[in-house]
Amino acid sequence: MTTPPNMVTIALDAMGGDFAPAETVAGAVLAMKQGGVALALVGDPAALKAELAKFPGSERLPAQIVPSEDVVREGEHPAMAFRSKPRASIFVATGVVKAGKARAVVSMGSTGATIAAATVLFGTFEGIDRAALGGPIIGTAPGTIVIDVGTNVECKPRQLADFAALGTAMSRILYGVESPRVAILSVGAEEGKGNKLVLEATPLLKQSGLNFIGNVEGTDLPFGKAEIIVCEGFSGNVVMKLTEGLGEALANDLRSHLGGKLAADEVERIATRVYELTNRAEAYGGGPLLGVKGVAVVGHGRARAQAVANAIHTARKSVQNGFVEAAAKEVARLRGKLGEPPPATA
Repeated sequence: MTTPPNMVTIALDAMGGDFAPAETVAGAVLAMKQGGVALALVGDPAALKAELAKFPGSERLPAQIVPSEDVVREGEHPAMAFRSKPRASIFVATGVVKAGKARAVVSMGSTGATIAAATVLFGTFEGIDRAALGGPIIGTAPGTIVIDVGTNVECKPRQLADFAALGTAMSRILYGVESPRVAILSVGAEEGKGNKLVLEATPLLKQSGLNFIGNVEGTDLPFGKAEIIVCEGFSGNVVMKLTEGLGEALANDLRSHLGGKLAADEVERIATRVYELTNRAEAYGGGPLLGVKGVAVVGHGRARAQAVANAIHTARKSVQNGFVEAAAKEVARLRGKLGEPPPATA
């Protein structure tokens, strides 16, 4: 397939996700119809052809099928899967990018496998051993990114500084914030509150040259008091999943209590609004891995077609706006501020 010059080719792990390949293919078709992207659909050819056949005119869309032979399931050890399933869809899709046949990879499948594939095939910035993952969590503060949300469950202070630098690039490139405010998630807003990690990371962030404003508490997150909230992945993942679960529970509670009191469509509109405000990963589709030398967008396992399309366009925007290059420069600048040798650029 020859990609038109105004399009970005994206490799989609079409077998990844709870509702693949039906929803991933539907999302791919939607993204291509919206324009700006061509898709390399990686997966079982027979299954993908059957899904594409459900969309009249899909044969005219800028898509090609790249065969793969297996899928990495949630719960499988990523490193073992990389060795035992080298032809699994996520590894093949990332390999398509590595070979220069696509500009970014998108997956709704195993986060661990995506991280493993991107780390091995793309590599990480010097000084960054493991990619980070972050993104918006609460819809009332759509520009607030929490990093890390589960990739690095234990962190060193220097990693929080790296998260801040990577998040600054993400905020500028994807959200258009020129000087994003950076804060540490802690148990109190006052300086001196927090555990050893918070206390040791604070002077590094003060020295970083970033727009560091100090600590924020969990109650600050819905109000957008900072654009970038850094924390170790254990806390970040708890915050994210509590928010998602609370939103789902509240949406169901509203349906139960408002049913019969308001029109059914109005009840559903309200419940859906609450759910969407608290499940931003589905609304945005996904976010790029931070710290790897390539664009790899990780989506939500429960993603439906619209979320898949959104993730594809997040990947396109990341490529077109030079996200990886900007992130590498931000980390290099941070290293200089902290008196360290700068990392190799992407």
